[in-house]
Amino acid sequence: MERGARWHERLGAAAANVHRWLRARELVTLLLVAALAGGVLTFVEIAEAVREDETRAIDEKILLAMRKPGDPADPLGPKWVEETGRDLTALGGVPIISLVTTAVAATLWLAGRRRSAALLAVAVVGGAILSFALKRGFDRPRPELVPHGTWVYTSSFPSGHSMLSAIAYLTLGALVARVLPRRRQKAFVLGWALLFTGLAGVSRVYLGVHWPSDVLAGWTVGASWAVACWLAADFLDRRARRRKDAGVEDDERPSRVQRG
Repeated sequence: MERGARWHERLGAAAANVHRWLRARELVTLLLVAALAGGVLTFVEIAEAVREDETRAIDEKILLAMRKPGDPADPLGPKWVEETGRDLTALGGVPIISLVTTAVAATLWLAGRRRSAALLAVAVVGGAILSFALKRGFDRPRPELVPHGTWVYTSSFPSGHSMLSAIAYLTLGALVARVLPRRRQKAFVLGWALLFTGLAGVSRVYLGVHWPSDVLAGWTVGASWAVACWLAADFLDRRARRRKDAGVEDDERPSRVQRG
């Protein structure tokens, strides 16, 4: 009788833990949906303000604040700071994003985490296509208020570097945080992802190749796209779980090397 009672208590505790996990997951999903809706609405507001030229004053004020007073051609700080800005802006450039995405996606694929690899590839490639389409649609000229600190060849709105860095690093951060056991560790990884995204965007304004509103719009739509990809992946994951009635994701199967 005592053994049966203990098993009953253990089963009850396990069921309670599963219930709490499901409730927490549903809450996270609701928060992500709210973040997606908020991000889309914010981007629409910024885009409308840009079309009406309502951001001109604040854009010019912030851009000039990053230049030496009386000399718009000279960014604040010594030459090494300007060179650092060029290095940091590469965090959002197509070559670096492509190399990082390819390397990580290939590693995930070889490790048997094929759905994670697909999520990363779809998020980044789809985001790049969306960025190009938005730039073509808005066709906003680059800032002419100050000299450009690096070469540019596309239109200004939204900032592609800001958008791609948000998509790539937030998606990578989410994939890493997913396998970490503690919230502090998850927050640490996501914090670095946000830092890389922020540095890439700020460097674009510092180098005079983007208006601040371009960067804000890029961050907003990039984060929204990343969240949309997370939600889509979560939906597919849940559907696969229901179909196989198992607690292991089918893209997380061990590779041949892992199976020995």
